[in-house]
Amino acid sequence: MKNKIDYKLLIGVLIIALFGIVMIYSASSIWAEYKFQDAFKFVKAQGFFFIIGFIVMLFLSKVDYRIYYKKANIILFFCFIMLILVLIPGIGSIRNGSRSWFGIGGLGIQPSEFAKIGLIIYVAKYLSNNKKNMRDIKSGVLPILGVILVFFGLIMLEPDFGTSMVIVLTLVVMIFISGVKISFFVKIGIVGLIGIVGLIIVAPYRMARIISFLNPWTDPLGSGFQIIQSLYAIGPGGLLGQGFMNSRQKHFYLPEPQTDFIFSIISEEFGFLGVLIVTSVFFFIFYRALNISFKQSDLFGKYLAFGLSFGIIIQALLNLMVVVGIIPVTGVTLPFLSYGGSSLLVSMASIGIILNISRHSFNE
Repeated sequence: MKNKIDYKLLIGVLIIALFGIVMIYSASSIWAEYKFQDAFKFVKAQGFFFIIGFIVMLFLSKVDYRIYYKKANIILFFCFIMLILVLIPGIGSIRNGSRSWFGIGGLGIQPSEFAKIGLIIYVAKYLSNNKKNMRDIKSGVLPILGVILVFFGLIMLEPDFGTSMVIVLTLVVMIFISGVKISFFVKIGIVGLIGIVGLIIVAPYRMARIISFLNPWTDPLGSGFQIIQSLYAIGPGGLLGQGFMNSRQKHFYLPEPQTDFIFSIISEEFGFLGVLIVTSVFFFIFYRALNISFKQSDLFGKYLAFGLSFGIIIQALLNLMVVVGIIPVTGVTLPFLSYGGSSLLVSMASIGIILNISRHSFNE
């Protein structure tokens, strides 16, 4: 007998997504009015994607998640083709230095965002089929790592370091819970660290981000500008903030505050209390989604819900750590809150799949 979907999770997601639309207006209205003579430009686009995302979420909540098990290879192949096509000049569009978009009118679709779901589905299927083999590194772990590295390479060619890190961290956590020996992760962690250092060294802009992270004031008008302005937004927030629409940093100080650094504006306008509420909603969503995974008897459903849950929370944590200066700027958006159609669609689609899985969970 099927359960009802997890309405607490659904309500939590709707609350934070709607709050995101409100904050996108607050963060972007000055910039949008100046550049496009339309203070609602970004809000209208985000509102459109919210409606589409809501419809997709409800639709996927009614689609039996086990169909993804049967179609996992096809879904992954489609994502692979999209990641290749976006690299071709004339097909893929360049934004902020990365050829990672398909331009559709004035909107953009980022295939690497959708590849996250495709890879999570494929890895969930692989892990559920190879539970006994996962303790054998050669026959169990290396084949799936090979697939992950191919996609990592394609996304890095765009380049999109932030999205690739979210994907790799999510999939590594999925593999970790499958029972692989910890010693293997220590070794792979060392190799990964060396690889990250190599990627930083070969790309001067990444090295500039590291230097600005260690000391933003070495280049306050260049590579350190964003993090300095972000901290200037967070600092004055205090306990209750400056009040809705009263951010100073959105007045052409913090570049495009409606995207990666929207949390800085939330902190400035709503203070520590606002930060506490927003982070609490995120952890509530994560708790509900993770709880659905734990209640699954079907291995594929368990891994799928777990991967989708971690994909959202890891992305959120990376964004928040960037905003407060704990890690270098990665270009990762804040799920449900940052402006970006692809990010919002993928996040809501992920929740839709998790909601369907909740129909098959054990009763609370």
